[in-house]
Amino acid sequence: MMQVTPIPAFTDNYIWLISNEAAQQAAIVDPGDAAPVLEALQRLNMQPVAILITHHHRDHVGGIEKLLQAYPGLPVYGPVNERIPLVNHPLAEGEQLNLESLGLSFSVMELPGHTAGHIVYYGEGSLFCGDTLFANGCGRVFDGTLDDLFHSLQRIATLPADTQVYCTHEYTVDNIGFAKWVEPDNAALDIRMEECWALLDAGYPTVPFELGREFETNPFLRTHIPEVIAQAEEIAGRETHTPEDVFAVLRIWKDTEYD
Repeated sequence: MMQVTPIPAFTDNYIWLISNEAAQQAAIVDPGDAAPVLEALQRLNMQPVAILITHHHRDHVGGIEKLLQAYPGLPVYGPVNERIPLVNHPLAEGEQLNLESLGLSFSVMELPGHTAGHIVYYGEGSLFCGDTLFANGCGRVFDGTLDDLFHSLQRIATLPADTQVYCTHEYTVDNIGFAKWVEPDNAALDIRMEECWALLDAGYPTVPFELGREFETNPFLRTHIPEVIAQAEEIAGRETHTPEDVFAVLRIWKDTEYD
């Protein structure tokens, strides 16, 4: 059985530890900081077997060097289309990552948008998606494009509704706030907000989350909904003609007015 442990880092990052407790071994996803990872490995009595990277941003790769100093020879998997110096096992669309010591296997999907070469890992009913999809939101566009990100999110939307999504930031409450700008009358958002605050007040993260719930509350996956289209057109001051257009209006609005 796969166990996944969140390791908080910086102000709002999560580094994910994918482990097999019986084997006392683990893979590390997006270690932006080595210190909390080393502490967690020692506390949980885990031996790392791999590092998995989704994209090149410092808060996802900054801890690799110190982890390799502590565990020489550790394989580092990451996107083939991004320059990440310490990645020694580049991965591309459609490749299979087999973590045999954990008894786990993940498919690699290239999902550009947040960055041009962003990849995600899908398997075991779970998606480790870096900064592509967030609970009730999505990543900013840096060196990818808005069109890339829209189509990447649409690919995620085709995965099973019960997929557990492991993103890498605690942005949920903030994202719900923006979603309420888009759909102020969406009652599902109020329910989601209450649930999130209950988790946070109890000391738990709001992630992972079930993909299927995003279709009720995430405006970036609801660009075909009449209320979302109407709000986008009001903000843009013009008609929108495609879901991609609606998406672009919403993402730019959030970037410039909300964040």
